[in-house]
This record gives sequence, C-alpha cells and structure tokens, in this order.
Amino acid sequence: MGLITETQLQNQRRSVKTLSSVNESLLNFKRESSFFKTKIFLSHKHDEKEYLEGAISILKTFGVDIYVDWLDEGMPKTTSGETAVKIKEKIKETHKFVLLATESAINSKWCNWELGLGDAAKYIEHIALFPIKKDYSDFSGSEYLEIYPYIFNIDYYQYFKGDYRSQGTYLVYPSVNGNNKVVPIAQWLRNR
Repeated sequence: MGLITETQLQNQRRSVKTLSSVNESLLNFKRESSFFKTKIFLSHKHDEKEYLEGAISILKTFGVDIYVDWLDEGMPKTTSGETAVKIKEKIKETHKFVLLATESAINSKWCNWELGLGDAAKYIEHIALFPIKKDYSDFSGSEYLEIYPYIFNIDYYQYFKGDYRSQGTYLVYPSVNGNNKVVPIAQWLRNR
C-alpha cells in the first residue's frame, strides 16, 4: 500500500514494454489521439526515462494525453531561456500538472521551477505529485511538498483517511484543518 517504489515502476514498465526503446514508446504515446482527453504536463528528471515510461503507462490507463517536453519538436535543441518560455506556455495550456517526484526530481532545479509554475497555474485542484520512492526509503528535507495533493495506490480494501476505500489509485489532498479529501484518480482526471 502507499507510494509506488522504483522497483514497482520498473516492473510496470517491463510488463507493457513491447517496443525497442523508451523514446519509441513515448513517441507512440504522443501520437495517440488527444481529442477530448485531459492533458497532463508531466514534470520529471530527464535522466530517469525508465521511471517516466512506467508512470506514463500507469497514467495512460486513465485515458489521458501526456505532454513530455523533450518529445516536443518545437523545443530548442539546447536548453535556453526560450526553453523556459515554452515550458511556461505548456504548463498553462495543459489541464493538469503532475510531478514525477523521485528523489532526483525533487532535487532538480528545473523540476522545482516547473513545480512552482504548476503551483501558480493549477493549485490545488489541478496539480499532483506522483511520488516514487526508493525501495524502503522515505523523502526528507522536502517538507514543502506536503502542501500538494499526491497520487496514492491502495492495494486492498481498507480504512484510509476516514473512510473504507476499495483497491485502486487515488488523489489524496493535503491534510489541512482535518481535511481528509481523497478522490479516485479517474474522477480527478475527468475534472478539467
């Protein structure tokens, strides 16, 4: 139960892996029809493509369109101020902002900058963390992340945040003033 581990994400990636490369797989996600789909800006650390593909695979089961900046042919080939301007535009254009919150992403200047933009454009109803932890470890030193909703997996029917919940993936809102708001992720993704 709980946060998804790096091993689980890698296993998810392997279970759906039929293409020869991560890039080819992600390009296929991009080519899918996006008509009437919720569009997600997926912030991530660029050198963690193995986790990115697993996260995309999980999110795609909910019928969404996912924007990944380095697959955008309109992005400059070399990172520059123009890159930053285009990322800002894309964050505003998409319906949802999700940070693939690995330990490296949390420490990344670019991911933190994107999270700040997502906060300004999407907080609180259209932003979420997709926390990925190393097996048997926890995040520390990033307490500011506690103000964001996060994606959480429940493996079996159980009592969680004030109610009995079925197996599935949920969006858990921060506990502020006793708030125990938890919604199925499919419901959150429909709310644009």
